[in-house]
Amino acid sequence: MTVVLVHGNPETAAIWGPLTELLDGHDVVALSPPGFGAPVADGWTATRAEYTGWLVDELETIGEPVDLVGHDWGGGHVVAVAMSRPDLLRSWCIDVAGILHPDYVWHDMAQLWQTPDVGEETIKAMLDAPLADRTANYEQLGMTPDVAAELAGAVDETMGRCILGLYRDAAQPALAETGARLEAAAARPGLVIIAENDTYVGTADMARASADRAGAKVVVLEGVGHWWMLQDPAAGAAALTDFWTGLEA
Repeated sequence: MTVVLVHGNPETAAIWGPLTELLDGHDVVALSPPGFGAPVADGWTATRAEYTGWLVDELETIGEPVDLVGHDWGGGHVVAVAMSRPDLLRSWCIDVAGILHPDYVWHDMAQLWQTPDVGEETIKAMLDAPLADRTANYEQLGMTPDVAAELAGAVDETMGRCILGLYRDAAQPALAETGARLEAAAARPGLVIIAENDTYVGTADMARASADRAGAKVVVLEGVGHWWMLQDPAAGAAALTDFWTGLEA
């Protein structure tokens, strides 16, 4: 079975390296969303619908149902496909289920990006920061030094435009409206990962409530934050493998 990994913001597929090495026996494909380690098409405005369409196209090219895993905004793209094109999936997994709860409030940086002019200034400051400073910041957020360096070097104006477009398209009540349709995701088996120390995606209770509505199982990864696949790739790989093995039972 093919495993497809989709990352988020402000990332590239480098975040999946340690996890991929542990997924023995699986055909793993890491997809980079346009603007986040991959080029954008002419006229790309980075809306949620565009990213969903992009992912659908990529999965149709694979030509068989896959086990689809999304991190951060990759999780948003994954759940959109799970709700609209379950025929493309054997299963799905996300680590951002809490953001689909009706009570979710965007984190502080997202709110800056969503604010006209302020968002542009915030992105400019990110682009103007020395590479060493960006790398150090990513390390402080919980990334390993090698991945932090790669991601810091990938930040460019295209990524900045896509950050603004995507987050502004997802300003509330947009996510709550998406979450209201979560029952549709139950068409295929789902797994919700709750990283114990992740402060970006709402509370564990929010994630559990969303998982219940989507008919998904829940696994808690203890002692890790938003970048669980870097902080404890073995635990992440075990959780995914156990989930997939259960589908075959």
